[in-house]
Amino acid sequence: MLGGFKNFLLRGNLVDLAVAVIIGTAFTAVVTAFTGMLMSAIAKITGGKQPNFDDFAPGDVLVGPFITAAVAFLILAAVVYFFVVTPYVKAKERYFPSAPAGTPEDIQLLQEIRDLLAAQGSGQRPQA
Repeated sequence: MLGGFKNFLLRGNLVDLAVAVIIGTAFTAVVTAFTGMLMSAIAKITGGKQPNFDDFAPGDVLVGPFITAAVAFLILAAVVYFFVVTPYVKAKERYFPSAPAGTPEDIQLLQEIRDLLAAQGSGQRPQA
């Protein structure tokens, strides 16, 4: 019983997941601070007021908080994409280039089988 629990705790995936959560939590603070900095820059451009739609309620339906959250999400997503994802993909491709495109091994094997069957059907010896 304790052996199974020990194996669960020491599994590589569990440790990787724990590290990802810790790094993600720390990274959230960085991205949130950067988004706040962008919102402050927008406030300076728009006359000293940060974008806030919280009081917007057309037809007495309070949609303002949703619009504010959506705008903040789009800014956050743009920050993550342009400052994290894009540089990561470029660095990964530079330092760890992907394998050249070619015929997958299973397709090659199927082609060899096809050629052998075709050679047997025509009475020829297969070429090696």
